[in-house]
Amino acid sequence: MNSWREVRRHLNTNRHVLARRADLLYPDLPRVGSTHLLTRPAWALPEPLDLHEVVLRWTDEPVPAGPRLPGELTYAEAMTTFDKPKLFENRTCYRLLDVNWPELTFTRGMYFDAVNVGEAIAHEFAAASLNEEDAHGPGPWRRLVPDPTELRARPAHPAISMLTLRHDRETGEITFVLHWRDPALVAHGGGLFQVMPVGVFQPSAESPQAERADFDLWKCVVREYAEEFLGRSEHYGPEFDYETWPLYRRLTDARESGDLRSTVLGVGVDPLTFATDILAVTVVEARTFDAVFGAMTGANEEGHATKGVPFDEESVARYVTREPMQAAGAAVLELAWRHLRGGVGD
Repeated sequence: MNSWREVRRHLNTNRHVLARRADLLYPDLPRVGSTHLLTRPAWALPEPLDLHEVVLRWTDEPVPAGPRLPGELTYAEAMTTFDKPKLFENRTCYRLLDVNWPELTFTRGMYFDAVNVGEAIAHEFAAASLNEEDAHGPGPWRRLVPDPTELRARPAHPAISMLTLRHDRETGEITFVLHWRDPALVAHGGGLFQVMPVGVFQPSAESPQAERADFDLWKCVVREYAEEFLGRSEHYGPEFDYETWPLYRRLTDARESGDLRSTVLGVGVDPLTFATDILAVTVVEARTFDAVFGAMTGANEEGHATKGVPFDEESVARYVTREPMQAAGAAVLELAWRHLRGGVGD
C-alpha cells in the first residue's frame, strides 16, 4: 500500500485526469455544457443574472452534518499533520442548501467539514488509481454520497468562481485573467488552471457581526479581488468597514456607473472532490481595469496569474478541452463565451 503522502502527491499532480475519470461515475447527472462539472437542470440560468439580483436567504433549520468517514484522523487533521498548505484554516463558511433562482439558501458551516468529505473521497479515488485497483467504480466512502448534487447530504461551501474580462470599448479587445493554482499553497485545485478570482463564500472574520455583515456575494467578490489581484491579506479585523474601504468604493462606483458588471451563470459540482461553485463573470471597462488592477503581479498567495489571455474561440476551446483546467473554470469560460460573445458591452 502507498503511504498517505504518496497518495496525496498523486492526487495533487493528477487532479485533471482523476476528475475526468470520476466524471464517469455519474452518467445520469447533467453537466454544465461540454465540461465535466456536475449540475442540475434547476441550477442552470437561461440568461446571465446580475449579481445584485441574487437573493440570499438564511436558515437556522437543523441540517445533517454529512457522512462521517472512518479513520483515526479527519482528513483535515491529516493534511495539517502531513501536507499542510500555506492557506489552511478552519473558518466559518456559508453552507449552500438550496438553489431556486434568483434565491440561494444558506446556513452556517465550517471549512474543514467540506475538506473532510470532499478531499477524503478524492484521496480514496486517487489511491485506487495509484494502486491500479478498479478506479472506475465508487469506493466505499464515495458511496456514502451517491448524488454529489444533493446539497443537503454533505457540506457544500460554495466558492465564487469569477471570470474577469477586461473589455476595451474602443478597440473591442476582450481578454481574461488566468490563474495557475500551486498545490503547495492551496488545499483544493492544486496543479490546475482556474479563472480568477475564486474564493469560498465566507465572512471576513470569526464573529457573529461579520457573519451577518458579510452575507453578501459582492462583498466576497471584492475581497477576493483585493487578495488575489492586489496581494491583500485575508485578515481584515473586527473594525473593518466596507463603506470606507477605497477598493470597495471604487469597484462599487464602477458597477453603478456601468463600467463594471458582474453576473451569475449557474452552479456546479466537481465530480472528484464535490467542490461546489457559483459560476460568475465580471466585465470591466479597460480604463477602470488598468487603473485598479494595473499593478497586479504574476505571483500571489495561491499560485501564478497571467493577464491578457484573449477571450476568443481558440483560447476558450483550449482551456475548456485541452489544458488541465479546474472543472468550474472550464464551465464558466464556456458559459461566458456562449452568453457574452458579441454582447460584452451590452
